[in-house]
Amino acid sequence: MGMAFTSSAAGESNTELQSKRAPAVGAPVLLFLRLEGLALVAISAALYARSGSSWWLFAGLWLVPDLSMLGYLVSPCWGARCYNAIHTTITPITLALAALLFHTAGPLPYALIWLNHIGVDRLLGYGLKYPAGFGWTHLGRQGKKHGEVTLAPSSPA
Repeated sequence: MGMAFTSSAAGESNTELQSKRAPAVGAPVLLFLRLEGLALVAISAALYARSGSSWWLFAGLWLVPDLSMLGYLVSPCWGARCYNAIHTTITPITLALAALLFHTAGPLPYALIWLNHIGVDRLLGYGLKYPAGFGWTHLGRQGKKHGEVTLAPSSPA
């Protein structure tokens, strides 16, 4: 079963649906979601620094979660599924907790790198994806054509 966009108003076109913004991505909520990303970045970086792991490892693996975007080569739906599976905090947090509970430090740096990547993505406005396309995220619509997601409304020039 795939996710489908539904509309309460029958007969709304795809263009009309695309032009709307969900109330959850209003400026105050968006600010909190991005600050949450910042907190995730700061905490994961601080814990990584305390882990004693190589910063070369950090730099070398930091973009690995973005390989999940290869799912978009199949379809937007598969792309969203792959991207979301890797860009949610559930798995890296579980990995970090397992490392701590079983007193094995091996997986911890990988979990912290992964969490840091997710935090930076959230901070920059790259949210979990909807099957409608890469630009449709839980943090709002992205892309220059449809208006970039910003923290505050732009002032008239």
